[in-house]
Amino acid sequence: QVQLVESGGGLVQAGGSLRLSCTASGRAVRSVGWFRQAPGKEREFVAQIHWSGSPAYHANSVKGRFAISKDNAENSVSLQMNSLKPEDTAVYSCAISSGGDVYAATNYWGWGKGTLVTVSS
Repeated sequence: QVQLVESGGGLVQAGGSLRLSCTASGRAVRSVGWFRQAPGKEREFVAQIHWSGSPAYHANSVKGRFAISKDNAENSVSLQMNSLKPEDTAVYSCAISSGGDVYAATNYWGWGKGTLVTVSS
């Protein structure tokens, strides 16, 4: 049994930064991904990282602004979000990859409850 808990969301102005954390408890996992879902929209892939720290993947919409990393000391995966835009507003959730297409939410399980990120203009 694995449990994921997200933290770090909040309200930030456009151009600001936030750091999200996804802390895992339980058995070891292979890869963890971040997804986001804005009101009225489908869940969207953001980033994924292997538990070893590499490889890592980022959606084109966040490349150069967001960075996923593995924090070994905290047994967590972080998502550093810089240059935030109002369109980044969403509930951000992490989940465990079961393999296959990294961009497909159907290939993930063990979803956390999510953390809300709101970017004001």
